[in-house]
Amino acid sequence: MFKKSRLKRFDFVLLFTTVILCIFGFVMINSATMSKPSGSEPYLKTQIVSFAIGLVILFTLTAVDYDIYGNFYIPVYAATILLLIYTLINPVNAEQWGGVRSWIAIGPIVFQPSELAKFGVIISVSKYIDINKDNLNSTAVLMKILIFAFIPVALILMQPDLGTALVFIFFIGVMLFVAGIDKKYIIAVFLIALIFLIICLVSLHYIMEDYVPKENYMVDRIVAFFYPELDPENTGYQVIQSKTAIGSGMLYGRGLYKGVQNQLGYLPTKETDFIFAVIGEELGLAGGLSLLCLYGVLIYRLIKIAKSSANLFGSLIVSGTTAMLFFHIFENISMTMGLMPVTGIPLPFISYGGTFMLMNMISIGLSLEIGMKRDKIDIFDL
Repeated sequence: MFKKSRLKRFDFVLLFTTVILCIFGFVMINSATMSKPSGSEPYLKTQIVSFAIGLVILFTLTAVDYDIYGNFYIPVYAATILLLIYTLINPVNAEQWGGVRSWIAIGPIVFQPSELAKFGVIISVSKYIDINKDNLNSTAVLMKILIFAFIPVALILMQPDLGTALVFIFFIGVMLFVAGIDKKYIIAVFLIALIFLIICLVSLHYIMEDYVPKENYMVDRIVAFFYPELDPENTGYQVIQSKTAIGSGMLYGRGLYKGVQNQLGYLPTKETDFIFAVIGEELGLAGGLSLLCLYGVLIYRLIKIAKSSANLFGSLIVSGTTAMLFFHIFENISMTMGLMPVTGIPLPFISYGGTFMLMNMISIGLSLEIGMKRDKIDIFDL
């Protein structure tokens, strides 16, 4: 499949770390779902099949020159936009998810198009920035790039899915930073963000004067972050149970498959958004730190590839991928401990979800291919 010179540049450390994370995920999904009426089998089957398909796609991507994708960035972008528009028009399970239109069905397959959109946006925006790199800091060019990049974000906000939109905003920002955006724009963004934060905090103060739970989905999540005890049986329930589970795990945990919050069903969405709480309860601090170490190796390898990429297009793809994974890891783990608002963002390679697993494997496959076009052979240097 590979020429010998390319094989020397293949990042086996990144691949093995990814596989270990997936196996870790299988074990935790098995624990998180064994108390469900259907048992663990259907969940594990979906996750393992998605992993296997993802692995095939991963190796296929490493055999295709990634520069080819840049030639099709317009069709990729158009397909991404059309998919997100279709999600708004013809969603499934919207009533089940409080009116959120994030899922569609193709035959018997139900999936979340915003996961596919991450891949499409990273490819298309990377190429668009690459094309305009010489005039990136021209206000007119930068505005053109931002409009191009944030149309998909606007469509995701219309679903509404604030958590996923924040992922997009973060990795687009990182890609622009890597491309060399002027410091004055970075300072301006931080000032705007600070003003927006102050406005939100002031607004929250007034909202709390006559706050009624269940009237606004997004407001409920923000209020639950600051005051989970106000509605402990509904909006604050997830965070309270999650913190209880993690805290009870202490240093080494209660033992695999022996978590009280997990096995007795007190912990909601435990196979997806709150799977880190299962890890904390059953494997303790030791298990949580082990997972963080694996993520540390994964992010480190991706950063090395991004820094030594053969061109800006490749560097931006890996930078976007790294930022996307980092945001997922940071936000998911933080929300389970009550350090960030609950946004419904899953944990990469660990949380249950076929589409999510496939997109993560595709991202790693692209990064491995980009890494094989580097000049330096430093794959085994940790």
